[in-house]
Formats: sequence, C-alpha cells, structure tokens
Amino acid sequence: MKTVTLYTDGACSGNPGPGGWGAILEWGGHEKELSGGEISTTNNRMELTAVIRGLEALKEPCQVELYSDSKYVIDALTKGWAWGWKKRNWIKSDKKPALNPDLWEILLSLTQKHQVNCHWVKGHAENPKNNRCDELAVAEWKKLK
Repeated sequence: MKTVTLYTDGACSGNPGPGGWGAILEWGGHEKELSGGEISTTNNRMELTAVIRGLEALKEPCQVELYSDSKYVIDALTKGWAWGWKKRNWIKSDKKPALNPDLWEILLSLTQKHQVNCHWVKGHAENPKNNRCDELAVAEWKKLK
C-alpha cells in the first residue's frame, strides 16, 4: 500500500461566509496542490472538504498520514466521535444534532477505503505545508468576496 502525506486546511471570511479549502498531497517525491471554495459556508465545512477532496484525489487505497490544524476533524476521527454520531443517526452524546452529517458521511466512507493516521498540527505556526494550505484556502475565499 502506497504511503501518502496529506496536509489540509480550511478558511472562512465570516462564519458562515465565503470559504476556501486547501490540500497538499505528497508521495514518492511528488507534490500536488488542490484548492476550492464555496460562496456561503463555515470554517468546519471547509476543514472537512479539504480532507475529503484530498482523499478523493487518490486513485487507489493508500496509507495516508493526515496533517490538519482542525481539532474538530482530528478529534472526531481519532476519538471515534464521528462514528458515534453516525450510529446515533447524527445525534451527539449531548442529544444535539451533529453538524455537517453530509460531509461526515463522505469522509467516514473514505476512511474505510484508505488507512488514515491523523496528526494535529498547530495552525499558523512552524509547519510550512499547513501554512501553504492556509494560503490556498484564503486565496479561494478571497476570489468569492
């Protein structure tokens, strides 16, 4: 199984507001940048979309080292929260509806296809790839303002 490194970030101007996402895929000495945006969205939706688009770009099942500054994404995956929400028909343990079930449904199915190891990184810090993903995401929402 090929090992791929995926860096992701999402950004929003207002929450909700115009948003963007950025992703960088690295494998075998190659690097590919992906990005996109939506006119009206939230920061968390853009964080999720970045991971989804990165995983969808893979043509075969891979071992993926995912680096994100989103505690929402990383904790929901590593702590099993998202699977719990799904089992309870997208209701959280506090009985409130889970947000973004449409995107979580897609992401959880992708984690069944790929072996994803999650790593949280501090945003706007010393990780150049995370900073580049932030630049890509911000550039996308700026196009939509």
